[in-house]
Amino acid sequence: MPSVLEATLPALPAVLTHEQAPRWLADAERALASLPAGATAVVSAAALQGFDSSALAVLLALRRAALRRGLGWRVEGLPPKLRTLAEVYGVAELLPG
Repeated sequence: MPSVLEATLPALPAVLTHEQAPRWLADAERALASLPAGATAVVSAAALQGFDSSALAVLLALRRAALRRGLGWRVEGLPPKLRTLAEVYGVAELLPG
């Protein structure tokens, strides 16, 4: 069975708030656009330390863009506090690890 292509998108920075979110999302969407159909887009959140709800918003926007293109989607290393925020908003299942 052939292996599924996984492609790492730009990692989330150490700080991702309303100020940084548009630039990171634009970079990630450019990277996403270059992936072949059927690939899985992987985002690392391991470095993320400071964030507001914008971090969750950009991850969900990128997820929607990936799914529109028929790509798989995964987030690695989501900080526990961001996972909790996703649970409060009822979207934790949309950010598989």
